[in-house]
Amino acid sequence: MDWKKALATAIRQPGELLRAVGLHPRQLPEAIDDATDFPLRIPRAYVERMRHGDPNDPLLRQVLALRRERETAAGYALDPVGDGPATRQPGLLQKYHGRALIITTGACPVHCRYCFRRHFPYDEARAGADDWRDTLAHIAADASISEVILSGGDPLSLDTPRLRRLTEGLRAIPHVRRLRIHSRMPVVLPARIDDEFLAWLGGLPWRTVMVIHANHGNEIDAGVTRGLRRIQAAGVTLLNQAVLLRGVNDSVATLADLSEGLFTAGVLPYYLHQLDRVQGAAHFAVGDARARELTDQLRRQLPGYLVPRLVREQPGAPYKQLAESGEQTAGMTSRSADKSLKAQQKSAETGL
Repeated sequence: MDWKKALATAIRQPGELLRAVGLHPRQLPEAIDDATDFPLRIPRAYVERMRHGDPNDPLLRQVLALRRERETAAGYALDPVGDGPATRQPGLLQKYHGRALIITTGACPVHCRYCFRRHFPYDEARAGADDWRDTLAHIAADASISEVILSGGDPLSLDTPRLRRLTEGLRAIPHVRRLRIHSRMPVVLPARIDDEFLAWLGGLPWRTVMVIHANHGNEIDAGVTRGLRRIQAAGVTLLNQAVLLRGVNDSVATLADLSEGLFTAGVLPYYLHQLDRVQGAAHFAVGDARARELTDQLRRQLPGYLVPRLVREQPGAPYKQLAESGEQTAGMTSRSADKSLKAQQKSAETGL
C-alpha cells in the first residue's frame, strides 16, 4: 500500500485497535481511554506485528491509551525536556552548541503514549509555514551551526518534494556540514522508504545520519529490515535511540534481542533514554538503579558496540546526561529519583 494511504487508514480508536489484535476490554487489567486529548494513531502495518490475543504485548503497550494517563504525577511536566526555553523562533530549537533542530511538522505516523512532545504546541511552532524562509535565514546568520536536525512530529510525514525544498535551502548555507534526521517512520511504516525518498536521500551533499526509534525487537520485521538496509545503501549512517519502558523492554533479554536485531538491519544501538518525565507517562518509568543494572548486564553479554549509552535529557544542560554513571541532574540524585518514582510504579505492579 502507498504510504500516504496507509497513514490515512491508520487506526484511531482503542476499540478498533483491540478488535484488530483479538482482545476485549475486559481482558485488559485496566481501563482504556477513548476520549484522550492525545488521540491514537497506529498504522496497520505496525499493528500486524502485535501478538494476537496478548494484552501485554510490548508493541500494544506503547500505543494503547489508558485512563491512568489522566493522572497528574509529581515531577512530571508538559515540557519535560525544555523545548520551550530552547525555542529561538517558531519551530527552531537550539539546545546544544553547534546544532539546530527544526520542528518540521507536528504530524507523526504513530502516537506513542510516552512521547515527550505529546503536549507540544505544534500550532504555534510552524517552521515551514513560510516555506522555511525565516528558519533558513536564522541558520544562515549563525556560523556556529554546523549540524541541522530534522525532527517533529516526524519529518518523514512530509512528502519527499517538501523535504527536498527544505534541504535545497540548507544546501546554500556553507557552514552546515551535517544533516541528521530523527524518524520513527522506517520502523512503524517501512512503505515510506520508497524510490523517490531514497533518491532524495542519496543526493544530499552532506554526510547524513538518520536516528530511528525502535524499543523492542518485535518491531523489526523483514519489511523494516529491508527498508533500513536500503537507507544504509544510500550512504546514510543509521543509529537507534530507544526509550527504557516499564513492561516493554525492561529486561536484559529484550534489550539484547533489540540490539541484535538492529545490527542485523544495519543500525547501531546508540542511546537508551531514561523516560522523559512527561505528564501522562509515569507508569512507564524505570528507576535509575534498575536501568544501570540492565546496561551493566548487557555489557557482560554483548560486544561494546551493541550496548547503547544510558542517558537522560536534562533541561538546560549543555549535553545529554549519562544516567549510567549516576550523574546528578537538577539537584536530584539517582537514589532520590528512584524514590520519587516508587509511588507511581507501585500502582503499576501488574497490567498495562
